[in-house]
Amino acid sequence: MKRCEWTRRRWLSNVAAAAATVTILPVRLAGGENARAVRTFQANEKVDLACIGVGGMGGGNRRELAGLGANIVALCDVDSGTLQKAAKDHPEARTWVDFREMFERQKNIDAVMVSTPDHMHFPAAMLAMKLGKAVSVEKPMAHTLWEARQMALAAKKYKVATQMDNENHGHPGLRTLVEWVKAEAIGNVQEVHIWSDRPIWPQGISKRLDTKPVPANLNWDLWLGPAPFREYHDSLHPFKWRGWWDFGCGALGDMGCHFFDSAFWALELGAPSTVEAEQEGNSVETGPNWSIVTYRFPARKGRGGPQEGKNLPPITVKWYDGKKLPPRPEELEADRQLPANGSLFIGEKGKILVTDAASPRLIPEAKMKEFQRPEPFVGRVKSHKAEWLDAVKGGPRCGCDFELYGGPLAEVVLLGNLAIRCGRKIEWDAVRLRAKNAPEADQYIRREYRKGWEVTGVE
Repeated sequence: MKRCEWTRRRWLSNVAAAAATVTILPVRLAGGENARAVRTFQANEKVDLACIGVGGMGGGNRRELAGLGANIVALCDVDSGTLQKAAKDHPEARTWVDFREMFERQKNIDAVMVSTPDHMHFPAAMLAMKLGKAVSVEKPMAHTLWEARQMALAAKKYKVATQMDNENHGHPGLRTLVEWVKAEAIGNVQEVHIWSDRPIWPQGISKRLDTKPVPANLNWDLWLGPAPFREYHDSLHPFKWRGWWDFGCGALGDMGCHFFDSAFWALELGAPSTVEAEQEGNSVETGPNWSIVTYRFPARKGRGGPQEGKNLPPITVKWYDGKKLPPRPEELEADRQLPANGSLFIGEKGKILVTDAASPRLIPEAKMKEFQRPEPFVGRVKSHKAEWLDAVKGGPRCGCDFELYGGPLAEVVLLGNLAIRCGRKIEWDAVRLRAKNAPEADQYIRREYRKGWEVTGVE
């Protein structure tokens, strides 16, 4: 809880919101007229859960949540074949194609797991929160910066248990890394380099592809939702939607919330002052074949562990995708290669190499063998999703609560896409949610919704 409070105070000051005390609340203290009455959970009582998007990641999410004791009462998917397969796993659950109808007609829902393509995260999650339902949403939580900010504000207003579902946040290895950085195992961190082998789907496409027949099992209009209408093509559904700007957030949106997480937490990064990008192949339609994004964060106060109250220097964070890599560190042994996905923390006294998102090692390995690990001071959790179910029942807020952490982290990740799409250095005003030097960025900060799918925030 203390780490959440530190992040929350910093972010709320950035958005000029009044400070508030974290209070542990039941799942529903506010909501629309369709919300269920406030419910107090008994010790062994199950959370009645609806799953929106039940194949792919949604399939794994619903199975994991059911294994943790959630009671799956509703399944919603625009693909009837996917829906039928999921229903075999949860025969007692009601099935729906349109989540708006589900919320209107089914009342026994405490919480919602949203595992749709990115462009549907905000409509589903915002409606659920307005109805007083707890929400977990797949990363990157939102499709645009405005949506991420509104979801954070909604979590505060409606007082529901929320979580951005970036699984590694609950991993003990990531929390160990946070401890090492805060304990200054490599001194003050000066740079962080983060890279991913994504995209592993088509990007760098400059025009729409030829129309193909809509599969009989797919409700294409509902799949499009608030996005501009276009004819069906199988390069959009399933999975390959990630590279198309109308539906996904590209390589950075897919993996950024995983790989930025440790740096954002350990270094108390907040919002950057500037963001700029190199790339190849970006277009109006899709993200680039590769990108290198440079974030510059201002000086700030340390919070937590040995850095409490310490003045932390400005820091540069660089993101690489499309198989681009940072310069090879000279400390890395000749017989070792940089991993396909990872990060490198460069401090004044050494370097930490991280494989994927949660396997830190000091380099060279000889230095790792000499390293005296600090006593653990960052709390551990049973699992990321178990933490959310506990919060739904009235337990402590999640580490990736929309208001406290998930929203601010998602904004940082999405800012990289803003720089990619604008093609120029962005001078960022986090309070007003705008690019001070680039008014053309407004169209990417907040999108227009297709008629009939207009979604309001809490402003």
